[in-house]
Amino acid sequence: MTTKIISAVMLIIFFTIMIIVGVITRHKARDVEGFVLGGRTAGPWITAFAFGTSYFSAVIFVGYAGQFGWNFGLASTWAGLGNAFIGSLLAWNILGRRTRVMTQHIDARTMPEFFGKRFSSAPMKVIASVIVFIFLIPYTASLYNGLSSLFGLVFNIPYWVVIAIMAVLTGLYVIFGGYMATAINDFIQGIIMIFGIAAVIFSVLHDNGGLVSSMQKLSAVEADGWSGGAFTSFLGPDPLALLFVVLLTSLGTWGLPQMVNKFYAIKSEGDIHKGTVISTIFAIIVAGGCYFLGGFGRLYADKVSYQSDGVTPLFDTIVPSMLGTLPALVIAVVIVLVLSASMSTLSSLVLTSSSTFTLDVIKPAAGEKLTEKKQVLIMRVFILFFIVVSAVIAVIKDAHPEITFIAQMMGVSWGALAGAFLAPFLYGLYWKGTTKAACYVSFFWGCALMIFQMVISLGGLDPMTMGPVLGYLFSSSVRSGVIAMVGSLIIVPVVSLFTKKQDKKEVDGIFSCYDTQVVTDSKHQLADN
Repeated sequence: MTTKIISAVMLIIFFTIMIIVGVITRHKARDVEGFVLGGRTAGPWITAFAFGTSYFSAVIFVGYAGQFGWNFGLASTWAGLGNAFIGSLLAWNILGRRTRVMTQHIDARTMPEFFGKRFSSAPMKVIASVIVFIFLIPYTASLYNGLSSLFGLVFNIPYWVVIAIMAVLTGLYVIFGGYMATAINDFIQGIIMIFGIAAVIFSVLHDNGGLVSSMQKLSAVEADGWSGGAFTSFLGPDPLALLFVVLLTSLGTWGLPQMVNKFYAIKSEGDIHKGTVISTIFAIIVAGGCYFLGGFGRLYADKVSYQSDGVTPLFDTIVPSMLGTLPALVIAVVIVLVLSASMSTLSSLVLTSSSTFTLDVIKPAAGEKLTEKKQVLIMRVFILFFIVVSAVIAVIKDAHPEITFIAQMMGVSWGALAGAFLAPFLYGLYWKGTTKAACYVSFFWGCALMIFQMVISLGGLDPMTMGPVLGYLFSSSVRSGVIAMVGSLIIVPVVSLFTKKQDKKEVDGIFSCYDTQVVTDSKHQLADN
């Protein structure tokens, strides 16, 4: 009873703050620029936390941490460090400044709009928008999964009620305040995530006698080919599979529209430097902490639910099983933590989806008669639409858990979006020789590969019938997602060498944004003399 009361009080406070922020920031969302990008005035802390909280959700905390912690033990922490140094540090350094400069120069507010203006192709903008529309929906739906078992620890309420509460409250503050409401709430939710994950790790280790005792117990767990120590070893029992996980969850962010979009809103040069540091530290704590926590999942093997074979665990139940014996206050913190992570990512995804579809599909079709006010209204309607659709899918998935699980859904979405967009976006920022044809091939490659993966996964087909190599690569959406990304990085430059180049004068005009002279202090730049 104490746990229920504490959790209820904390949730009421949390929800109240979220709605208040939405109401306060509504004046920032009166035009398209304000609703989608907050007027490009977001500071380093807001932008960095918006980046981090959009990155990490219940998919990471419940799905990936449970699954990969079970499979790799403490070595799964490498995935969290990869998220920090590849997915955050390198992403900010390689993409941040150039994205902000070029998108403002060509007046692009979404990733599809960037493609359309960078390569002077209206059809490309529409195709990219449709890809975003299709593949962000299963990702959005996956954010609700994992909440059921967590809320089941405390509240005896149907899962659809949990989904409805999260969907309604997220929709309210995003519809009211747009980007700034999302970003400010992301900052608040990010703080909750930092303290929450620290409290959970401490409590789980304490529950097992401390760090040393926990590692001793984990080292005694046997694995195939190991008499012990597999799950406390440096690279775990399967280093190659771990490498695929690190690459998908880290490099994949470079091609995700909801992640790259955060760079569009950066206010100044100084904010890039600060934001890089803040987002990297945030990722080390949250992602590193989640995967480190999941690494101890096998200590709770007797409490985890299993599939019909009695051997394979239901991965979404691992982390909740670890929390069942913790103090009431910690459980309440975890519920708010996971809800924060899910709502922050959900708000980012629905804002990205609605703005992309409105600005890149509906606006061009409607022409000049579509005013700014009408565009914002349409975006708000689509936010409601995306939230409802994703919530319905989540309820269906919960009723039929055998269809797929949380990591599979996320892997397909990440693989398709990153496989389609990562290379065209990266090369488009840096290389004048990137061609329109190469981008189209990359779009097709990423989507086709992951649709094939989805057919295999949902159809219950045995990928090993395709041979040992293809069977291994398509045995998981994580592996095929990496192939989609790495393949696109090779495909785009190769196809660009043999296809029609963009008009030189036009592309030079686009890249002229990088040649603009700026004045800075000597503490940031040495004088030539």
